[in-house]
Amino acid sequence: MAFPRMVLPEILDDIEPQDPRAVRSRLDLRRIHRAMCTISILRRAADRLRFLQPPRRILELGGGDATLVLRLAQALQPAWPGVSLTVLDNHDIVSAQTRSGYAALGWELHVLQQDALQWAAQPGLTRYDLCLCNLFLHHFESPALSRLTASIASTCNALIACEPRRNGISLSASRMVGLLGSNRITREDAVTSVVAGFRASELTALWLGDGRDWSLEEYPALPFSHCFIAIDETMRLPGPQT
Repeated sequence: MAFPRMVLPEILDDIEPQDPRAVRSRLDLRRIHRAMCTISILRRAADRLRFLQPPRRILELGGGDATLVLRLAQALQPAWPGVSLTVLDNHDIVSAQTRSGYAALGWELHVLQQDALQWAAQPGLTRYDLCLCNLFLHHFESPALSRLTASIASTCNALIACEPRRNGISLSASRMVGLLGSNRITREDAVTSVVAGFRASELTALWLGDGRDWSLEEYPALPFSHCFIAIDETMRLPGPQT
């Protein structure tokens, strides 16, 4: 079932991060990511990019509490050593325990407290090997998404975006996240996220490259995700995709 994309405000974005409801909702999101198999999806996406060299500088947009990428980092050890990770978010909510987890892996963690569209307007001089977006791009209308992807292209050599897949199956599943013990905020935001999600080649159409030879791929990822990956061809291994 196809239906038009509609971006609506999500409750979690409008309440203070230390509000007990927000804390609970972030815990809910960890369970949802497990149900969505997000770590496996991200690992497969990285394999599809076929990096010439493991990324050493990574930017995560809208990284929140940074626990998802910590799980990814743990799953990737020792293939991606000595990474410098910058988490860009409106709030610095990364716990001491999470910071210790990165340190134990030999990763440097930096939190950049800034609005993503402000960063896109003035992305700065720092270059990154990889940009990660997890359930983040769907928050933006198409014109803002084009500005954001243009800044990603100008500062990063590759992108992995894992977003909600906008179809009837995902919408039905989003209405059942209460079965995972999710609170009201998570239950309502789950539906809102799917309605704002992506399908087919919608993100490809919004990609504004920087003149480099970019390889783009957009595809559904079971059970409920939609992926978009991009990489500068000079940064990937030669040969056909495996």
